[in-house]
Amino acid sequence: MSDTTASGEAGRPGSSGLTPCPPRLLAFYLTQFHPIPENDKWWGKGFTEWTNVTKAKPLFEGHYQPHLPSDFGFYDLRVRATRQDQIRVAREYGIDGFCYHYYWFSGTRLLNQPLDDMLADPASDMPFCLCWANENWTRRWDAAEHEILIAQRYLPDDDLNFIRSLIPFFSDPRYIRVDGAPFLIVYRPQHLPDARKTAAVWRDHCRTAGIGEIHICAALTHGNLDYAQFGFDSGVEFPPHNLQSRNVARNIAFHEPFGGYAVEYREIAQAYLGRQYRDANVFKGVFPAWDNTPRTGNRGVIVLGSSPENYEHWLAQAIQKTMQDFPGRERLVFINAWNEWAEGCHLEPDRKFQRRYLEATLSARNDPARARGFSETPDPAFSNDAQRRLLADLRAVLAYHAYLLLGRLSGWLKGYPRLRRFVRWVLNGGR
Repeated sequence: MSDTTASGEAGRPGSSGLTPCPPRLLAFYLTQFHPIPENDKWWGKGFTEWTNVTKAKPLFEGHYQPHLPSDFGFYDLRVRATRQDQIRVAREYGIDGFCYHYYWFSGTRLLNQPLDDMLADPASDMPFCLCWANENWTRRWDAAEHEILIAQRYLPDDDLNFIRSLIPFFSDPRYIRVDGAPFLIVYRPQHLPDARKTAAVWRDHCRTAGIGEIHICAALTHGNLDYAQFGFDSGVEFPPHNLQSRNVARNIAFHEPFGGYAVEYREIAQAYLGRQYRDANVFKGVFPAWDNTPRTGNRGVIVLGSSPENYEHWLAQAIQKTMQDFPGRERLVFINAWNEWAEGCHLEPDRKFQRRYLEATLSARNDPARARGFSETPDPAFSNDAQRRLLADLRAVLAYHAYLLLGRLSGWLKGYPRLRRFVRWVLNGGR
């Protein structure tokens, strides 16, 4: 696999005299489609991501839920043939690699069996890289401090032990490299106690281990828009994080009170395409669709107006912009995601759209300059036939403000650990 240049003089946008080079397309990949003892304990025997997916229900008229798979069915990633089928289809439709989420908690690895099996399987012929998902697992699926299931502790030896765990992956010939350096994403670098020190430990160990230089990339998530502050080499967009779009939930006739966000696909895509960064070495990111209500219910984020056509336009524009800003250099464009089914965010075929999102991916890749545009088709959520009811609206308003009040109260309680533990004890019935 040829190296991907992404830093230094060669990585500056607008370099002249060089021929545009199409970027490689990488899709984020979730491995939570097999049971593990920890999830059995926390969620019940046999829990996988499909548990959340299949219990989803529409929250308003025309709301597309649940998303149910077609071609691959309700697969189990412990089955090697399933992963090989995924790779074959992904490559057929223009995906150049997977970026696997990597779950490591002070030496404890979770959801690692499919990843380890991929590493041991030469027939899994797909370039890959890793994204360390360094956040707490919580019962609310929000990575905060509410009912933590397993926490990131950042112990004194974690920096060294973490990078040691990656050496077998970095050494694999399929691992994606940037300027000859293995490419590693950190999902929440702002959580590292001393990110610059951590990066230095990682770099030193990789040199000592014979890997050489590594390329560390910061995911631009949860308010972080600056990778350089951590001493990292680049950033990667991770839409729909860092939303700067209007919440139009109040215009929708929800069946039940809704305290989350409803935003429009076109508005998010245009905002990301126009976004400027102080340090310019940022890889573009797109998503096909987004709706995480299967996980979070009425606290979720629903993106309206998603369609294969709108996704194709966004991806094509991201490819074109990458080629214009970094002419003559191989770059990466990230797609979120291959299989985030419980976030309504997947290229894998479903029963409604079949392979249309995959076909859109290939079309954007093969001819990004072809004239396209965002669809003006109104979303069913804004149908004039939607009936608003006074009682339902009042309940929604009260629920919304109650949600805000609880959020402020939770933030205040963080400053009083003993009181917070007492409140938690009371809410748990004295247990």
